[in-house]
Amino acid sequence: MTLPGFDPSWSPSADRARNTEMNAFREWCSHTFRTDLRDHQDLHRWSIDEPSDFWRGLWDYCGIKGAPGARTLVDGSRMLQARFFPDGKLSFARNLLCRSGPEDAIVFRGEDKIAYRWSWDRLRAEVSALQQAFVAMGIVSGDRVAAMLPNMPETVACMLAASSLGAIWSSCSPDFGVEGVFDRFGQIEPKLFIACDAYWYGGKQHDVSDKVRTLAEKFDCSSLIVPYGGDAVALAASLKLGTTYDQVKQVHPPREVQFIELPFSHPLYIMFSSGTTGAPKCIVHSAGGTLLQHVKEHRLHCDIRPGDKVFYFTTCGWMMWNWLASALASGATLCLYDGSPFAPAAEVLWEYAEKEHFTFFGTSAKYLDSLRKAEFKAEGNFDLRALRVIASTGSPLGTEGFDYVYRDLKQDVQLASVSGGTDIISCFVLGNPTLPVWRGEIQGPGLGLAVDVWNENGSPIRGEKGELVCTRPFPSMPIGFWNDPDQAKYKASYFARFENVWCHGDFAEWTLHDGLIIHGRSDATLNPGGVRIGTAEIYNQVEQLPEVVEAICIGQEWDDDVRVVLFVRLDAGRKLDPALEAKIRQRIRTGASPRHVPAKILQVTDIPRTRSGKLVELAVRNAVHGLPIANLNALANPRALDEFVRLKVHLT
Repeated sequence: MTLPGFDPSWSPSADRARNTEMNAFREWCSHTFRTDLRDHQDLHRWSIDEPSDFWRGLWDYCGIKGAPGARTLVDGSRMLQARFFPDGKLSFARNLLCRSGPEDAIVFRGEDKIAYRWSWDRLRAEVSALQQAFVAMGIVSGDRVAAMLPNMPETVACMLAASSLGAIWSSCSPDFGVEGVFDRFGQIEPKLFIACDAYWYGGKQHDVSDKVRTLAEKFDCSSLIVPYGGDAVALAASLKLGTTYDQVKQVHPPREVQFIELPFSHPLYIMFSSGTTGAPKCIVHSAGGTLLQHVKEHRLHCDIRPGDKVFYFTTCGWMMWNWLASALASGATLCLYDGSPFAPAAEVLWEYAEKEHFTFFGTSAKYLDSLRKAEFKAEGNFDLRALRVIASTGSPLGTEGFDYVYRDLKQDVQLASVSGGTDIISCFVLGNPTLPVWRGEIQGPGLGLAVDVWNENGSPIRGEKGELVCTRPFPSMPIGFWNDPDQAKYKASYFARFENVWCHGDFAEWTLHDGLIIHGRSDATLNPGGVRIGTAEIYNQVEQLPEVVEAICIGQEWDDDVRVVLFVRLDAGRKLDPALEAKIRQRIRTGASPRHVPAKILQVTDIPRTRSGKLVELAVRNAVHGLPIANLNALANPRALDEFVRLKVHLT
């Protein structure tokens, strides 16, 4: 079991903990359900033991707009058959458009090139015009609307207009290649394709008109072009069924948005797996499950209030975009950013945070590590007094990342490392504003989620690493996969390992504080000598060295066993000489254990990642073993794998 430090990295003051929404909800549940919930552990245990009371109480406490119906949960003992609020009806868009008036609903920055803001009244007007246009295009409930757009206000408005009609939304970012987009959207046959004319990244404008024309021809449906610096009018005119966002607004003046109340389980989003082991899986999420889970995480776990400024660095191809958009349902202002987080310099997001008084700053562990290596310091250089939470996800945040945040970004802040994924469009484990933050640990499981760690035999374990599981149903489980009528793919993805238990595919460990540590994906877990080792345990050591920019490791089949092979990308001009190799080995040996020390260390110039920034250990392992690599279109830099194929000669 991972040993804690003597003191937490941060603890909320008594007043701060007492005044959180989490604490208010605990007290409300104690009174409403006549139960004695003395602390958070009591609240979490009750939320698992009494799921009907908990989820019904959450609906009422958070003021979900809609009719919950008579039943809260049926077939609650069976994961695949369970149904939440089977009689309930709601409109997802209505719940997000919960305010009106001149206050900011969305603030936007497109690198240092574009900046504007929308009020709640402006957002409603935009959604109204789009809703009317979509109706004129024949969009009805159940139709798919696919978008290839930057993270901008127009994207949020298009999503809300689609969901207001019961259409199913799916999105990706405009940097995807034609094949990558078609591999996703081609499976769901959209009735409307929405795209931009260009996008900014790294100070450069990238024209996407040729890509849009190719995709529009493949989809053979109506197209809507959102202007973002290119020639939207010319692009739309070149399409068979094309129009522009501005033309839609001219034809359809604003009026009251019409909201259709639909079943709780009505499909809202189609999300896509990374697709690095085959065609991307089309994961269908419900409107009610997504809304209830997001509102729970925002209001209770993140303590987001009306008027808060909520930021998450994300693209529209990552589930954190969907998560961020839902913060509107808590009355918060979305602070959107599109482009490189280092354009024109590392200060760009922190200047944005200072100017707009962010209360919540979400990002990736990789971004924080990049700031650390650049020796960036926000503490004392930016006014971050409004900032209460820094959240990190995308990959495990190591102990050095925690130290960096509290040393150089902000001392008095809740650092919420979170983990979940596209599969549940939310988090299994995340932050808690009433509890301390311990170095290197995620604070705990989400309310209503029966999270545990099991060994290979299906027994709960403490003091060792195992599979992250969830043993009871929850509302944000997928409805299923698109084009998977017998649920064969769905069952194989999450329920093949343990009967009637969701197995998430993360290698995890409970801590002494009832927090969790994620040690990487279990399908990439190393197994030298029969001992399971999480790849994140190695990354957390080697990437602390200033010479190492990033690393990736695999288990190579060798001499009837498995040996650990580490690939490192070094700082510009550095070479992997015997002295640096010895330094890397010593760091891993002392920081992790002798079993973690790689048998081979090789230098590479690039490391393959998905478009959301996640390492692809399985693709590297296949390259090293001479096996086929499926769906290179899922990678942001597929050519990086060529080097690993060439390096096979050094691993024989």
